[in-house]
Amino acid sequence: MQDKVELLKELQGIDQGLHRIQGSRKVLEKERADLGADLDKVQAMVDSLTAEVAKLQADRKELAAALEQEEQNVKKAEGRLSAIKTQKEYVAVLKEIDTAKKLNKDLQDRIQAKNGEIDGLNREREEKAAALAALNEKVSGRLGEIGSVLAGYDEESASKTGQRDGLLDQLPVPLRKRYQLLFDRRGGVAVVEARNGNCSGCNMQLPPQLFNSLYTLQEIQSCPHCNRLLYVQPAV
Repeated sequence: MQDKVELLKELQGIDQGLHRIQGSRKVLEKERADLGADLDKVQAMVDSLTAEVAKLQADRKELAAALEQEEQNVKKAEGRLSAIKTQKEYVAVLKEIDTAKKLNKDLQDRIQAKNGEIDGLNREREEKAAALAALNEKVSGRLGEIGSVLAGYDEESASKTGQRDGLLDQLPVPLRKRYQLLFDRRGGVAVVEARNGNCSGCNMQLPPQLFNSLYTLQEIQSCPHCNRLLYVQPAV
């Protein structure tokens, strides 16, 4: 029976190690996901600014084309003045030219405003792009570290899992199930030492007869309070 107790103790140590690895892995995987999200957030800002600049540049191009057309219209209208014979027509053409020049001024102002917006967004985009590059460099290094640690966890987990499978093969199926149920329900502590007449798992006093029977190792006993599997250190 002592050999089964030792197997259970060893199994519990391995399972606790696997549990710790799993917890550490979750922390690192969350950090990796958060770092990726941070990069995506800044990249989205850069992409958004790039799209805004492209739209403003397209708007500016349309305004410039309209301005060029209106300037040609003014030149054509001014060219017609010398051929006009009536005062009424002359006044009408002058009015046409004046209206076109006002429209040209409005177009020039709008183009200038677009230029200001584009310059401001370009500066902001350059700042965000620089921040993205710095963050990417920092994140890349950390992601490399995380990947290395996770690879180590994979290797350690594979080794421990192999050891675990070997131990399970040496235990009776009912005892395996009993152990696993307790491990899951008792926060990873299924096998505990009985010391000074108490269960070290729940710190409750054990019936004297039960405590004394643990030294005979006839069968694996459970704590009547927490149901954990009990063992005692062999007398020296």
